[in-house]
Amino acid sequence: MDVAWNAALELLEEDLLRRDAAERTRRAYLGDVRQFARWAGEEGLSPQSVGPKAVRRYIARLSDRAPRAGSGAGGARSGGAAPTTTARKLAALRALFASQREHGLISQNPADLVSTPRRPSYLPRVLSARQAARLLDGIPSATPLQARDRALFELAYGCGLRAEELVSLRTADVDHDGEQLRVEGKGRKTRFVPVGEPAMAAVRLYLERARPALTVPACADGRGSAAGASALFLSKTGRPLGTSDVRRRLRTWTARVGPLGDQDAGRVSPHALRHSFATHLLDGGADLRSIQEMLGHASVSSTQIYTRVESARLRSAYARSHPRA
Repeated sequence: MDVAWNAALELLEEDLLRRDAAERTRRAYLGDVRQFARWAGEEGLSPQSVGPKAVRRYIARLSDRAPRAGSGAGGARSGGAAPTTTARKLAALRALFASQREHGLISQNPADLVSTPRRPSYLPRVLSARQAARLLDGIPSATPLQARDRALFELAYGCGLRAEELVSLRTADVDHDGEQLRVEGKGRKTRFVPVGEPAMAAVRLYLERARPALTVPACADGRGSAAGASALFLSKTGRPLGTSDVRRRLRTWTARVGPLGDQDAGRVSPHALRHSFATHLLDGGADLRSIQEMLGHASVSSTQIYTRVESARLRSAYARSHPRA
């Protein structure tokens, strides 16, 4: 990769850090842009000479699913990138050239003039209220780790939190008197979410009896409980949980509780609990704007997918039950 592209990538990384973009987003964007930079370099293009046509050509190359040469009409396909992957890579290019434009290196963002590939529309997987209750009630609170997990997943379902939001919670974020939670979501945006009594009771039990047992004295080198001094959810070594820990523990409990109807251990994820939270609110009569605020969606259009879940559920019930369906 030549000097100009290296400089462009370094500038983008600085801008993403300045905007406090999530680490996972930074890694994905920089990886995607690095891939584009290698292609552009082979094409003899610098960051300043890339135009909309070049971006379209690159996106078309990624999306190409034409049969391999010599494979015939029914031959195997070349395995181009999925529309969701292509859309993410185009978003990374928009961020790259937005950075270049912001610093006065180009006058127009060429990726803004390229349409995003249409992505397939998938309905989110949700648990029924009965399945969610069975899962949560199946997690005991006899040991510190059990009490932690019960509180963790009661909040995940009771407040509709993302895995990243769960592990970012601090003990000070729990408002016991107001029975609400302070949540720092995407883009460092703060919201306050009501906490139901079952989740509140599980959190109180965890804080009173379990968390002190998971808090270990600080090591001589300054590590130990210092890292988890304010984190709400701790590991058995006293460190803050990571998102992979949350997913692993949920898989473990789903397997122990047993089959949840059409859901299996591999499909029940923290995000499935979040989707279930929103769907059950809608079922109960909550309006979309309120659900949007509780989920921390920037736009109500992101929340509207749950109306499609409800519509699909009604169609399924009709097909099963009506004699003329």
